[in-house]
Amino acid sequence: MSDNEKNERPAPLSAEALGIPVRAEDFAFVSTQDLPRAEGWLGQDRAVDAIRMAASIEHSDFNAFVLGTPGSGRRTVIRSILKEAAAKKPCPSDWIYVNNFETPDKPIAIELPAGVAMRFRKAMESFIDELANDIPALFESDDYQARRSAIEQKFSEVHETKLGGVFENARAREVVILRTPVGFTVAGTQEGEVLTPETYEALEEKRRAQVDAAIEETQEELAAVLKSFPALQKQHRHEVEDLNYTMATEGVDAAIKVVRDAFADLEAAKDYIENVRHDLIENVAIFLLHEEGADAGPFPVATTKHFAKPQFRDYTVNVIVCHDPEAAEGAPVIEEDLPMLGNLIGRTEFESTMGALNTDFTKIKPGALHLANGGFLVLDARQVLTEPFAWDALKRSLKTGRISIYSPAERMSLVSTVSLVPEPIPLKVRVILLGERLHYYLLSALDPEFPQLFKLEADFNDHLSLDQDLKNDYAKFVGTVARDLGIRPLAPDAMARLFKESARLTSDVERLTLNVSQLSDMMREADFWAAEQGRKVISGGDLDRVIVERERRVGRIRDLSQEAILRETMLIDTEGEAVGQINALSVLQIGGYSFGRPSRLTARTRMGTGKVVDIERETELGGPIHSKGMLILQGYLAATYAGEAPMSLWASLVFEQSYGGVEGDSASAAELLALLSSLAEVPISQSFAITGSVNQFGQIQAIGGVNEKIEGFFDICAARGLTGQQGVLIPAANVKHLSLRQRVIDAVAAEQFRIIPLRSISDAIATTTGRAVGVRDTKGEYPTDSFNGLVEAKLRSFAEARRSFGREMRGGDEK
Repeated sequence: MSDNEKNERPAPLSAEALGIPVRAEDFAFVSTQDLPRAEGWLGQDRAVDAIRMAASIEHSDFNAFVLGTPGSGRRTVIRSILKEAAAKKPCPSDWIYVNNFETPDKPIAIELPAGVAMRFRKAMESFIDELANDIPALFESDDYQARRSAIEQKFSEVHETKLGGVFENARAREVVILRTPVGFTVAGTQEGEVLTPETYEALEEKRRAQVDAAIEETQEELAAVLKSFPALQKQHRHEVEDLNYTMATEGVDAAIKVVRDAFADLEAAKDYIENVRHDLIENVAIFLLHEEGADAGPFPVATTKHFAKPQFRDYTVNVIVCHDPEAAEGAPVIEEDLPMLGNLIGRTEFESTMGALNTDFTKIKPGALHLANGGFLVLDARQVLTEPFAWDALKRSLKTGRISIYSPAERMSLVSTVSLVPEPIPLKVRVILLGERLHYYLLSALDPEFPQLFKLEADFNDHLSLDQDLKNDYAKFVGTVARDLGIRPLAPDAMARLFKESARLTSDVERLTLNVSQLSDMMREADFWAAEQGRKVISGGDLDRVIVERERRVGRIRDLSQEAILRETMLIDTEGEAVGQINALSVLQIGGYSFGRPSRLTARTRMGTGKVVDIERETELGGPIHSKGMLILQGYLAATYAGEAPMSLWASLVFEQSYGGVEGDSASAAELLALLSSLAEVPISQSFAITGSVNQFGQIQAIGGVNEKIEGFFDICAARGLTGQQGVLIPAANVKHLSLRQRVIDAVAAEQFRIIPLRSISDAIATTTGRAVGVRDTKGEYPTDSFNGLVEAKLRSFAEARRSFGREMRGGDEK
């Protein structure tokens, strides 16, 4: 005879099976202060090896994506590994942008040895300051003034000689050259006096002809002399320019020699210095500009920062990246928390002048890629993906090995203004992306370039499998976290309590969480309560207080839900029996807090065409997984009962007083049990609540949220008064997931509450109805008084009634 026929029911779990088997006596320390620091990163060997490989391999496309749950300590691990790897790498080069004198809109990028960029900029600033003082003095010197006077005197002598000859010839011809506001005019004379029009008219005709000829000859001679003056002026100007060029060359060469000698071994710097020399000599006049009020400042003119004046901006050195080899510990490690396009690849800033936007090479600002060049760059995947153009810019930079600076406005042609095209800077960087697993899998599936650029995957574990050897390691890990947080050490009972809460966070007593953020939050709260009590160590009671206070802070919705049940607004029975009615369990999540809540599930049956109506699905409140569970339920019914007869059943199932969506298959066992109870007309004990999914063979399968579901029903029973008959039926596969609150464990230990594991729907039937379930005999029949026998009898009666109804309908038609 089978167990079901003997009406044997599964045994309730003991209190010891309801949580992780860890006690304070398992730890041999007085407090975690006695424990040494944990070495390495517990449980993260796989991810650590991948990050170390990314930090060490030379190939440019072996960037890494670090995936895992937020709070798992990924950043801490990355910082530590990259800091160690960076210390072994050389300090990278400095980079500067300088003016392109031939094409100003295309600034030139120059690579300099580490630590040289700032020296070079200061040398150029000192050079400009020196020239700003020396050039004006040079052009005011006695030597320059003498040479300039000689040129002026030479030009003046030639000028006077030519004009003097014309004037002398004019006097010989008895004409005079007069200066007027509009130029020169020539007039005849008689006896030394200028002829007036009346006097001229009174002359004899022959005399007038002589005067006219003399005037014409003089005018021609004067015009020829005046025509030669522009050439003389040009020659004069050239001589002055040659003098200025010579003086400027002497001044510039004397000053620039210091800069040239200081950076003689740098070819790129030498070329730029030579370009600066030529441009300064050609534009030496900018040093001779006199600014209004220049002498009115608080300091002497010689100490003025001339290099900052607008006319000298073209000779500024824009330092993009500068390293101090003595202070730097190898290669840079940069974490960019706001990876917008400009912060990633750099940007060119603009200034408004007279209503127009202007820019130049001094407005170029570096991005994270510039700062991390030669080292490591750590980015958050979500932030990069959500910033416009940032992901595309990052990929382009990694693919091309160059950093090109541009703006979103340029990409989209939104702004028409003066812009720059800075020379791209070569890029050699290792990028470490942090993200959740969803980000990694979506990028792998949707972006074909992603696997080519991020070849390494560092997957952080969320939990650690518990065994005796790892208990001490985990205790060291917790103690190290406490030290790093600067809080009180943990006593052994606090460590045992933390183990239990750690297992609960993983929903598995065989695992412990590796989420450092969640552990540190609990320990810091416990430290607060220990301080409130004046204790020097954190006790288990402090951690219990943390849990109680947390649930109280976030439990308003839970309390309102329980209040609705206790005031019988929501109908939930915890005693008595009912046909086709059972307490199902669900989990509600509000923010980061989850709690369990019982729901009344009812079933009604009658003769029909084999349809099981899921009211939740019919009203579009049921999700696809819930609907799948209903179809599995129908499959079980059809295969288990009255297989030789057509399914002549109409049934309806509903979560009573449920006004929101229903999703998941964790209530399928409850639905099947309520349906079978309605068919067999056998009442179900309302002292129980049940959770679990069922397959087509009637086996009970594991579900999620088992702890919250148990505690949700327990709290209702406890509020109404525990009878010792109440309990929760759970899948046997979920026993290893139990990590219940102490109030539930204490009630189970006092035999006031029961938690019963189920392996099949037969276990649920036997427990909730008290009847023998029944198995088929050699003839394939269930015992008539067994539960299964009653169900099958009801289904056969439905089928027979349906056939009879069909015959009557056909007979009526024939008549």
